[in-house]
Amino acid sequence: MTQWVENPTGGRDRGPRAIVRAWVEVMVRPRRFFNVGVAPGDQAPGLVFGVFVTVIEVASRMTFGGIGVGDSLSSKLFALIVVGLFIAPAVLHLTAALQTAILMALVPERGGISETVQVIGYAVAPCLLAGLPFPEVRVACTLYGSILLAIGTSEVHGTSLVRAVVVTAIPSALVFGYGFGGVDALATTFQSLAGVVPW
Repeated sequence: MTQWVENPTGGRDRGPRAIVRAWVEVMVRPRRFFNVGVAPGDQAPGLVFGVFVTVIEVASRMTFGGIGVGDSLSSKLFALIVVGLFIAPAVLHLTAALQTAILMALVPERGGISETVQVIGYAVAPCLLAGLPFPEVRVACTLYGSILLAIGTSEVHGTSLVRAVVVTAIPSALVFGYGFGGVDALATTFQSLAGVVPW
């Protein structure tokens, strides 16, 4: 599950430019991206991408008061290090293991765990903006992330989009609904709308 390939065929490039390019591509042309950007065994770029997006999102929430970890800079840096080195990779791999178990039951001919890690890592791309202090933005980011996860699963594992939606329902709920706060943001948005709409 933690295999890194030195010279993979069809995998992503490394480095800051590759991360930026991957973000743009997966946001704009997800089907093409998942077809050409995910390679068997080459999970390192996808893992780094997912961790990077998660750290940015957490840092944004800290900045705007969405997460309280203390007022000192050192405590915030320590929290980001813990998220980047331990929490985000662990959650990504556990979610990939869960999705792989569901895939085994519903998609007999499928890709491997490494591909699933990459798909989940790249699917969180919209959540780069989810840390902004606007629940509507968070809802949009998490919904689009769920869509990307379904599209990526369909393309990489060679199954229908309908079946991919079923396969990714629980992982999406965990990652986007709770991990990135989509459920709370949706509830906040509905409460705001209920307050301004005359009944």
